[in-house]
Amino acid sequence: MHRQKNRTPVNFDTANLPARGGFSQVQDEREIVARAQARDTEAFGLLYEKYFDKIYRYICIKIGSRTEAEDLTQQVFINALGSIGSYKVREVPFSAWLYRIAHNLIVDCLRRRTRRPTVELDETMPLAADDDPAAEVEIKMESKELIAATKKLTAAQQEVLALRFGAELPIAEVARLTGRTEGAVKAMQHSAVAALRRIMCEQI
Repeated sequence: MHRQKNRTPVNFDTANLPARGGFSQVQDEREIVARAQARDTEAFGLLYEKYFDKIYRYICIKIGSRTEAEDLTQQVFINALGSIGSYKVREVPFSAWLYRIAHNLIVDCLRRRTRRPTVELDETMPLAADDDPAAEVEIKMESKELIAATKKLTAAQQEVLALRFGAELPIAEVARLTGRTEGAVKAMQHSAVAALRRIMCEQI
């Protein structure tokens, strides 16, 4: 996914962090969160590296703008850094806490949009990294159509698709975040994908 490489305005040191992709097996997330709550900037940096891409993709599918998604994702972690002391590990998983912050920022963003001109769809969806200009144009056009179709789904369907295919979360995690059963999430995903196919066919 194409984004600006320099994306670290929050105040913690990422110079010595491991490669993105999660923690090592010997590291426990609860321990890392506890260290971050004690103002260990390296620990917060690990959380940032683990969750940035998932939060970004989730926001991008919800709002459709790569520029705004980049800014909002940064704001999620700025807000998280400022209020991490209030996070209680026994109440919700850390990922759910981050998605709650992201959801609130998305709601605020969409409210602001009603008071300003909309952005053209072909400028909104992030492109996959690709050195072939022709392939990039094709991806962009497909994304434009997909975004337009997605906006015709219900809010619940959009949420499930954003979590399943944007954040790439498993069914169980989506169920936990949305307060639905796994069966309900599977049914919602099926109906959303079927609706997208129907809408896309109608546009041909």
